[in-house]
Amino acid sequence: MKLYDYETAPSPRKVRIFLVKKGIELETISVNLPQKEQFADWYRQKNPNCTVPSLELNDGTVLCESEAICHYLEEIYPNPPLFGRSTMERAFVNEWLQRIDFEGYLPVANFIRNCSDAFKDRALPGPKPVAQIPELAERERDRAQQFFYTINDILESNNPWLLGKYFSILDIFAFVTLEFADKCQLQPEEELNALEIWLQKMRDSLEATN
Repeated sequence: MKLYDYETAPSPRKVRIFLVKKGIELETISVNLPQKEQFADWYRQKNPNCTVPSLELNDGTVLCESEAICHYLEEIYPNPPLFGRSTMERAFVNEWLQRIDFEGYLPVANFIRNCSDAFKDRALPGPKPVAQIPELAERERDRAQQFFYTINDILESNNPWLLGKYFSILDIFAFVTLEFADKCQLQPEEELNALEIWLQKMRDSLEATN
């Protein structure tokens, strides 16, 4: 299998952390986003959406979404389980993966894509130009802040991890969303103590596995 990646992009980082926590090693090929290599014919043939990451399987099938890639790898490398250890936990994980994406990651992405000159005419990912909507950026800033409070509330009741006792893919996807937000100058309020404790725990955990 081959993972098509770009080191500083948030979506591939979710998969890279997942691989580390699973102890999986894959051939990794960097796609140079600043040079617009994602739009090159060779890559567009693999992923018509022109996004990273992509996981090319041994039979040539290509998976193009972080969550789908992680689901696939969980099936073939079940230990340690990162999607939950029971039917209820797996249902909780699936629900909250959707919420992390919709309530957290998408607001941050929409914020930066609609206010940064770096994304002029690229307000949405993909090969077609899309104009920015500056007013949307302000709404998405507020949505991101609400997400920070939501995650803090879960951690206050489920410490030490989002799933409770066990580290899971929820921690990975939420952590990368918070990292991404920080790079976009969206920081949680200082009063969110449970969130800050968890963020430091995540940093320590990743440093220990590097």
